[in-house]
Amino acid sequence: MALSKKDMVEMYRRMLLVRYFEEKVDELYGLGKIKGGTHLYAGEEAVAIGACAAIKPDDYITSTHRGHGHCVGKGGDPKLMMAELWGKKTGYCKGKGGSLHIADLGSNNLGANGIVGGGIPIATGAGLSIQMRKSKQVVLCFFGDGASNTGSFHESLNMGGVWKLPVVYICENNLYGMSVPAAKACAAQPDIAIRAASYGMPGQVADGMDVLAVYEAVKKAADRARKGSGPTLIECKTYRYKGHSKSDPRAYRTREEEAEWQARDAIASFRKRLVGKGVLTEKEAERIDNEAYEYIEASARFAEESPYPDVSELLEDVYVD
Repeated sequence: MALSKKDMVEMYRRMLLVRYFEEKVDELYGLGKIKGGTHLYAGEEAVAIGACAAIKPDDYITSTHRGHGHCVGKGGDPKLMMAELWGKKTGYCKGKGGSLHIADLGSNNLGANGIVGGGIPIATGAGLSIQMRKSKQVVLCFFGDGASNTGSFHESLNMGGVWKLPVVYICENNLYGMSVPAAKACAAQPDIAIRAASYGMPGQVADGMDVLAVYEAVKKAADRARKGSGPTLIECKTYRYKGHSKSDPRAYRTREEEAEWQARDAIASFRKRLVGKGVLTEKEAERIDNEAYEYIEASARFAEESPYPDVSELLEDVYVD
């Protein structure tokens, strides 16, 4: 089924929410108002938003340490996300998860994960649950190029391929695993997607700077999985605009490389396409842009004004052995 104008406008709005959210988090971290590890998703918005738009509300996702975009893509509220990063009681995990462990079971977001590749076996297990329950759902499993070199990747994709589980494995290849170029760390070159053949599933490369290209690739894979034909590995070529984390000065990248990728900015190009096709006018696009910015500003105010959890709640909602 083709995307409606409403669908495409919503995708554009969510991409803006992710970008402004990340820019605000960057600012707040610099001011010392947000603590802990923070890995920003700016530049990769087309992957999360395009992929999540291709599935149904009751489908599942697993995320990564760079997971803010996935949460928004699956319908997460930036106010609750911001409160979580701030460590406030009103956050998705009552301030106990932080940036690296946001989860929203209400939208079937099984959560971000501080362990590289940690979400891959979780997604595979969720796929097995779906198969056993015959619920016709699918799981989107997001991970980075670095995670494709972990044992959990190989074991999980092998299991998914053997049992034909309804999982779409999405590798967000932003060219660097922390500071190491993927070209130096991955024996499979030039594409990680070619590894799919080893696990009996299709592999595809998608332009991770084109939200509609990601949508089409994931929609096809999700439909295939829903019919019982098994998983797919999709590699989305993309680029993170910021460092690996807030402590990363990006000294290993050239400014020319960064400028080349930013010239292909997914949000700017999608806006140009929507206006060119008559889906939006420039005035409407500007209004959506302003509204997204203001919502993120309101999210920051909500988070700052929210209460911290009381010390008496320290051991609530956590596993204690």
